[in-house]
Amino acid sequence: MDNITNIFREKKLKLTPQRIAVYKYLKSTKEHPSAETIYKALQPSYPTMSLATVYKALKTLVEVDLIKEINVGEGNFRYDGNMDFHSHVQCMCCGRVDDIEGISFSNLNEMVRSHTDYEIVTSKTYFYGVCNHCKTQNIH
Repeated sequence: MDNITNIFREKKLKLTPQRIAVYKYLKSTKEHPSAETIYKALQPSYPTMSLATVYKALKTLVEVDLIKEINVGEGNFRYDGNMDFHSHVQCMCCGRVDDIEGISFSNLNEMVRSHTDYEIVTSKTYFYGVCNHCKTQNIH
């Protein structure tokens, strides 16, 4: 919590209870929820908070680099409280998104750099497949 307080003070932004709630929610889950999912989860504790407020909180938290916005191609942004560099995998059946941990893809930046005249700054790597639940349910 000190991190968010310091960053907001540094950027001269107001640290509202709604922004704190959205941030805490994302830090407490390994899921990659949409704004609508976050809104529904926080509704019981924050009944007066609107979906627009959740979107604004997410936008601000992304801008100050406290959370990541991820787009795995479904046209619906998801949010990630894990700021460590990592890739994602999405189930093509149910849409579930998981972190890929324990594998570093940083060598891809070096490989691309050696095959182009670009200075590679960063990259995002997404993988697509069928999750274990969908495989066992024979959904695919």
